[in-house]
Amino acid sequence: MQPQVKALLSDLKPHFVVFDFAQHWLPALASELGIKTLFFSVFFAISSAYITVPPRLFGVEGGPTVTDLKKPPMGFPQSSKIHLKTFEARDFLVLFSRLDGGPSGFDRVVSGLSGCTAIVIKTCEEIEGSYLDFVKAQIEKPVMLTGPLVPEPPSGELREKWATWLSRFPPKIVVFCSFGSETFLDDGQIRELTLGLERTGLPFFLVLNFPVNVDAGAELERALPEGFKERVKDKGVVYSGWVQQQQLILAHTSVGCYVCHSGFSSIIEALVNDCQMVLLPFKGDQFMNSKLIGQDMEAGVEVNRRDDDGHSREEDIYEAVKKIMVEVDLEPGKTVRFNREKWRKFLLEKKIQDKFISDLVTELKAMATSTDATTY
Repeated sequence: MQPQVKALLSDLKPHFVVFDFAQHWLPALASELGIKTLFFSVFFAISSAYITVPPRLFGVEGGPTVTDLKKPPMGFPQSSKIHLKTFEARDFLVLFSRLDGGPSGFDRVVSGLSGCTAIVIKTCEEIEGSYLDFVKAQIEKPVMLTGPLVPEPPSGELREKWATWLSRFPPKIVVFCSFGSETFLDDGQIRELTLGLERTGLPFFLVLNFPVNVDAGAELERALPEGFKERVKDKGVVYSGWVQQQQLILAHTSVGCYVCHSGFSSIIEALVNDCQMVLLPFKGDQFMNSKLIGQDMEAGVEVNRRDDDGHSREEDIYEAVKKIMVEVDLEPGKTVRFNREKWRKFLLEKKIQDKFISDLVTELKAMATSTDATTY
């Protein structure tokens, strides 16, 4: 691939080439051609600050252990209360394993960060100021911010089947639950989740997906608790398949809560669409996103999980939803709802969001004409 990329860049002669951690070799190649490189991170800065900064390996022999990863790296912002549970730390170990004899994911990220001209991150100071300051201090490279990149309001109309069902309920009472197209729950997780939603007494719309090589319909019927569909038939939908109109569902007046895996896009969509958030992450940066929203920003409720394996019980699902949807005048639900509304207003302030982009363009123009990226 590298010869082809080099030939292409030689022909195009761009001011910048944007890359991610997978192309860790690109900065050196581009530098030979006099082309500046931008390491673009689509993750919240908290993930880089906690996992992929050089101090993560300080004092560590042969790669970090689960115990090492449960603690933040040296110099991590003291204002943060973030630490990982055992099951979360174990999930991150893969980043420190060599890939087919090549560099590990961690090595690729650090190599890309150290070799690039500048770093571009999809976040803003208002949300992650302390983590951005830490990353800047560790990497010692210019850091540019795109802002959270709030999506445009969804266009079109919601599928009539879903619009009709949702319209049966009062405003802000339906719980929408979806974990994206790449997260597959096992039988135990499905059982506890469905029973927890049923126990809330609230209407719910649950989307469950399965691997492409299985019969999704048959798997769903097998995994659901006995008698569940009959018990919830008047107030619950369980659907298997890709819901292409997720933003329209979240924007519906009846939907008041989103139980999600804490993916970056899902969090932003929930915030701008006036949905309370129940956070149930399953892998990677989702764990960090959940802690940022649930602990630092106090704008969502994290589902309680067992430390060793991440198991959540029916009661844990129920309690998380109850805090934010039922006990609205009690703590912590009261504070969480207030903070979520504050951040919603911030994200929907078009002048602020547009300025993130205009400032980025100004910085890029300055860097494009500068011979020294550190003084642009």
